Amino acid sequence: MPADDTGEKTEQPTPRRRQEAREEGHVPRSADLTAALSLLVGLVLLNVFGPRMYERMIVLIRQTLEVAEPSAGELRASIGRAGYAATMILLPFLLLLLVGTAAGTLAQSGLVFTPKRLIPRLANLSWKRGLKRIFSLEAVVRTLLGLLKMALVGLVAYYTIKSHIGPVLTSGTIPPAGILHLASSVLFALLVRLALVLLVLGLIDYFYQRYRIERSLRMSKQEIKDELKRMEGDPLVRARRRRAQLKLSMQRIGIDVPKSDVVVTNPTEYAVALRYDEATMAAPRVSAKGRDLLALRIRQIAQQHGVPIVQRPPLARGLYHACEVGDEIPPAYYRAVAEVLAYVYQLTGRAAG
Repeated sequence: MPADDTGEKTEQPTPRRRQEAREEGHVPRSADLTAALSLLVGLVLLNVFGPRMYERMIVLIRQTLEVAEPSAGELRASIGRAGYAATMILLPFLLLLLVGTAAGTLAQSGLVFTPKRLIPRLANLSWKRGLKRIFSLEAVVRTLLGLLKMALVGLVAYYTIKSHIGPVLTSGTIPPAGILHLASSVLFALLVRLALVLLVLGLIDYFYQRYRIERSLRMSKQEIKDELKRMEGDPLVRARRRRAQLKLSMQRIGIDVPKSDVVVTNPTEYAVALRYDEATMAAPRVSAKGRDLLALRIRQIAQQHGVPIVQRPPLARGLYHACEVGDEIPPAYYRAVAEVLAYVYQLTGRAAG
């Protein structure tokens, strides 16, 4: 049985379908990848700004502790100055970390604003839907992936500490500054390895999200046809609109063609009716024009009312494309139209202006 009849979703989503999904917030985005990128950015910034921040914090602590037996007011002022100085030290680091995290998020799906997500939906409060989400296949898969992530993080932490176990066991024999340096180096190495593991897991999760969303957006051939109807309008509606426009054109032709002085034809494909009144018009005007069926109707009405019909194929085509009904003819056609009108006036005995 063909996919058309079964409704099988075998077709790639249309741009409109993708846009609608994006407006509803259905975009590939991995929280693990965002966390990994944030951690990596933070570690890089710590590696660059860390030594300088450490030195400034040590100086700040020393300046705060130098005050001997401060009064309550002096203590409050000292704590305020220390807080302000610490904020100024950490602020550049935090701002760069925020920018890096935002850039990592935008790199996944771009800027997405979904006000529809802010609208409360009573259906989401259903306990049946809640249980269905909890015990769904996707929830089970996410739980297993979470356990796998915890196991990987535990293994990375174990092997990182194991590789530094010698210096850690002998840390009792080194001065406090050396202990601090050892602890910071072990912690930094651990965080780097964790960030790399999270980065790999995040990339896997991101591409899985892309695959899942792309698969959910697939459309059947009937859905594509329905969307084309919505975008372009129903063919029956378009046909009725064309018939109404044709009817109006026919009515206007029936009124304007009998008042015309001449009809210029192709001879069968185009027909343009012209009217000129030197007392009220600066130049001849197009009173009616048509192609194919409308051209035939213009010729029929002209014959019924004795309006002269003159075959001038180039002139008829040019006027049809250059003028709308009611427009004066362009100056480029003055001479050709004047010759036609002179010829018509000669046939009808009307004096040419």
